[in-house]
Amino acid sequence: MTTTPQDGGRPPVRLFGPAAEVDASPAGPDVGAFFDLDGTLVAGYTAAAQTRYRLRRHDLRVVEFLTIVQLAVQFRLGRRAFETLIEGSSRTIKGRLARDVDEMGERIFRQSVADLIYPEMRELVRAHQRRGHTVVLSSSALTNQVAPVARYLGIERVVCNRLVADERGILTGEIEQPVVWGPTKASGVQQFAADHQVDLRSSYFYADGDEDLSLMCLVGHPRPTNPGSMLTKVAVRRGWPIMRLGSRGSGGPLGVGRRLASVSSLGPLAAAALGVGLVRRNKRAGVNFLTRFWPGRSSRSMASS
Repeated sequence: MTTTPQDGGRPPVRLFGPAAEVDASPAGPDVGAFFDLDGTLVAGYTAAAQTRYRLRRHDLRVVEFLTIVQLAVQFRLGRRAFETLIEGSSRTIKGRLARDVDEMGERIFRQSVADLIYPEMRELVRAHQRRGHTVVLSSSALTNQVAPVARYLGIERVVCNRLVADERGILTGEIEQPVVWGPTKASGVQQFAADHQVDLRSSYFYADGDEDLSLMCLVGHPRPTNPGSMLTKVAVRRGWPIMRLGSRGSGGPLGVGRRLASVSSLGPLAAAALGVGLVRRNKRAGVNFLTRFWPGRSSRSMASS
């Protein structure tokens, strides 16, 4: 890797390995380049940025936040399906105008997410775009998390979970079915490829999650990026190139540990926040307690990892 000056004085990181491979690959839109979002294009979780934003602006009720935390912890422990987690999150914005939620997503991206995009991945996206490949952001996140990143990177195609709005543009609290996750994400990409004449055997897929293994097996050029433990084992066994990114401080096993430390810190803090709210008979006091101590707690957890 080398760095050279760029607009604004920010040095881009150029991957001579992966980028050179893409530059030497066949050109044309029949080659797909599918990029996952959280942990792959972005260091960390865009959903966490959304939650922090809403908490700090008193835009999330205590009971809603505690429900999300409970579902997230149970999901991490394998006791809940991803569908339950994302549907629970979508209910917290029920009744809002879809355009307002989209605008909020854009603000959160500019304030908290843009600087978390890996420069290495930005260069890879550009490399595929130079070759005229069909570049797709494929993620299990929601549109308001995915769309700002796609616009920023000039990615025109998106496969992700979408919120349902009624004829007045008001969100119903539901998610379009089927929920995009694991096998359904793979089938969604398969359908996209069929609809857009993309040859998956000539295509690339960059992702970190173990749940993305089924899609990795569909493309001709699987590229595990900051992969989880199971995906790493499969990649080593099958000889897939593994990319570990550290430019944003959250790639690889250390990054996974840091993210889990941050998530795990929410359980006791959420309970403490609820206790504060009950003692003071003021739910807002609980939220204020949480927003005051959560960022610091997470930072200390990450620093000790």
